[in-house]
Amino acid sequence: MMYFNYAATSYKRPDCVIDAVIKAMSGSGNAGRGSSSVDLGSARTAYETRTELAKLFGFSYPERVVFSYNATTSLNQAILGLLNYGDHVIATDWDHNSVIRPLNYASERGTLVDYIQANANGKLRIEDLDGLIRSNTKLVICTHASNVTGDVADIRKITAVAHDHGIPVLVDASQTAGAYPINMEKDGIDILVFTGHKSLMGPTGTGGMCVGSNIDIAAVIRGGTGIQSLNPLQPSEYPEHLEAGTINIHGIAGLYAAVRYIANIGAENIRQKELTLANRFIMGIRDIPGITIYGSAGELSSERTSVVSMNISGIGADEVGDILTNRFDIAVRTGIHCAPRMHRALGTDRTGTVRFSFGLFNTEYEIDAAIEAVREISEMAGNV
Repeated sequence: MMYFNYAATSYKRPDCVIDAVIKAMSGSGNAGRGSSSVDLGSARTAYETRTELAKLFGFSYPERVVFSYNATTSLNQAILGLLNYGDHVIATDWDHNSVIRPLNYASERGTLVDYIQANANGKLRIEDLDGLIRSNTKLVICTHASNVTGDVADIRKITAVAHDHGIPVLVDASQTAGAYPINMEKDGIDILVFTGHKSLMGPTGTGGMCVGSNIDIAAVIRGGTGIQSLNPLQPSEYPEHLEAGTINIHGIAGLYAAVRYIANIGAENIRQKELTLANRFIMGIRDIPGITIYGSAGELSSERTSVVSMNISGIGADEVGDILTNRFDIAVRTGIHCAPRMHRALGTDRTGTVRFSFGLFNTEYEIDAAIEAVREISEMAGNV
């Protein structure tokens, strides 16, 4: 099978990640819940993983790297732990339902929400941000890269405007962490949310957030932390403040191996490999009759990820996906991609799109095979 759905998960993972999980499964204790060698070893693994993630993201506070089970969990923790009745928050049309749905929940409870809109080509109208800010604006949220078009937001422009008003910025890096250079301090990011199973190439069930030293998020989940057991309230110290319950040390061990693997290759080198594959695909399909490519993909921009969304005239996106799977053994994702506002901006909310997303382990041979598959399907649909 040719797997082009890396925006959903990293189908192939480095051998070192698999080995690390197997080793942890047979020899890890409970971090913070014992003094045996295996328990202390687990605590050491968690600490070292926080340290490596902080290095990868240009973040100086490894103790404020908080583990969760995916980006969705962390986004819920951050949003619901920061916003209260009467607060105002600004998000974007690019955002995933992992942002939109918690915001809708908060809105029902008195939080006011505005969105930076995207134009018909999917580009964010960042110039509108300043005009959306109110005296009670408490947070700006932005997805680093659209999971529909692959376009990357100008984070530094967003953080500069928000910080001029004293407003912190939360960045959802689900589509970029591991495959696109991030430096929280240079980019002005106050909270960075990441997931382990996509471009970080770690196990599913891993993720978290880096919480800036100027930010205090109220604990949404409360419980055992392994410290201050007599304290009736959740400890205020990080990371335990936001890490109630036993952490997924088996997954975190795999994540540590994945982050070390990325550090050895370099996130910029991974980005260039994936961008080369995406551009090869774009150049191969853009002149095929009946093809529509969404976002800035047709411009071969270097400021994007490996995601390419397209449609073929005369045939529905879901049918294209079925043909790719059953006839060509090619895996893609079709539909709305949990990003309803972005699809409304693009005018594809009724049709969805066919999304190709490429990863480090894809090859040029596979890209060429995908191009020919798209060409055949377009011809089958009557586009000549």
